[in-house]
Amino acid sequence: MHKGDPTAPPRPASPILVSGPALSIQSEPIQSRPAPGGDLSTTVCARCAGQGTSCCRLESGGGGVCFPVSAMEWDRILDVVGGTKGAFVQEPNSPPFQDAMRRLFPGEGRAVATLFPAHQFHLRLATTARGSCVFLGPQGCALPRETRPYHCRLFPFWIQGERLTLLHAPGCLALREGGVAEDVLDVLGMRERDVRTLHGRLRLAWGLPPRPGLPLPPPSFARSRK
Repeated sequence: MHKGDPTAPPRPASPILVSGPALSIQSEPIQSRPAPGGDLSTTVCARCAGQGTSCCRLESGGGGVCFPVSAMEWDRILDVVGGTKGAFVQEPNSPPFQDAMRRLFPGEGRAVATLFPAHQFHLRLATTARGSCVFLGPQGCALPRETRPYHCRLFPFWIQGERLTLLHAPGCLALREGGVAEDVLDVLGMRERDVRTLHGRLRLAWGLPPRPGLPLPPPSFARSRK
C-alpha cells in the first residue's frame, strides 16, 4: 500500500517532526470517497467552501503557519487515499510557525520548542495552485469526517485553558451564522464535550499531554491514539 510509495515524503519519525529537505509542491485535488451523509457540519462547510471563504483555503504565503499533521493523522489519511503523492507538504519549523504554536498553547512554550525545534520540519496538508486543500471538493471535504485531521474537525473552536473559545476566522460561515459559541455548536451539529474530546486527542496526536501541566506523553503513545 502506501508504505511502498517511492514518491512519498518520509513518514514522521515522531508524532510531529520530519527530517530532510522541505518540499515545495503544488497539487491538484485528490479524489476520495465522499463524507458520510447526515452531517450538519458538512452542509454548512460545503456552502462556505462554495463561497470561496473556507478555512480549507490558504491565503498566498500562508502555508508556513498552517496547522501541522501528526504521524497518526498521516497514517489515518493514507488508509483512505491509499498513497502520499501530492497529499502532504513538508514545512520548516520557522519562527512565525513556532510563534503561532505558542499562541495556540500559551504557557507551554518549552513543550512547543521541544516538539517543533528550529531547523527541522513538520507536515501539513498540500494545497492546489489556488490555495485550496487538495481534499476540498465541490461538496466540502472529500475525506470521511473521522479521517480528517483533528484541527479540521475542531475548527472554528479551540480550548484555551478550561474555556471553550472561537478562533478568529472572519470568513467562516458557521461563525457568521452562529455568532456565539453555543449557537455555532448548533450550526455545526456539535456538543461542547465533542470539542473538548477532540482537543484532547489533538494534543496527544501532536505530542502534548491531554491537559496543560501534565507530563509529555511518550511518542509511541501519542502515535497510537486514534
